[in-house]
Amino acid sequence: MRITKVTTKTGDTGQTGLGNGKRISKNSLRVNAMGAVDKLNSIIGWARVESNKQSDKALEEIQQDLFNLGGELAIPDVEMNLLKNSRIDWLGLNTEEINSLLPPLNEFILPGGSEFTARIHIARSECRDAERALIALSENEYVPDNHKKYINRLSDFFFVLSRIDNYKKGQKEIVWNYK
Repeated sequence: MRITKVTTKTGDTGQTGLGNGKRISKNSLRVNAMGAVDKLNSIIGWARVESNKQSDKALEEIQQDLFNLGGELAIPDVEMNLLKNSRIDWLGLNTEEINSLLPPLNEFILPGGSEFTARIHIARSECRDAERALIALSENEYVPDNHKKYINRLSDFFFVLSRIDNYKKGQKEIVWNYK
């Protein structure tokens, strides 16, 4: 797909075009889900500014995955299978691998630490927003199961990524004081 014109004026009335040519409200569940995934992708790009080489490579792969997911959302009723199930497996394996390097958690921890960690916590919470948007859409329209699985597992990945970054930098995790 080539983008030759950014301003088309076709969205001035509150409608947007999908990849299949259909026009829908910018307030629709589908556009909301697409926007939530796009926002998450932008936050990941912002987090990458502070990432190390290993994290940066993983985050770039995730951004590519999210573009695939968003592309599939933009063309409903067509099974494109751009987001492969192997990417869900990749997320799970990486999450478990990172988690195995960390001390166990007995309490909830507060988001924060290094600049990168704080940004990843924002990505994690935005990922949950994107997940809710996908679930809302799936209650009314077809959403591939692998989209929901990927987004659900992605927030877990962000959680352990934030923890390992703090751990490697010697940042103490601050436990939630629930008193």
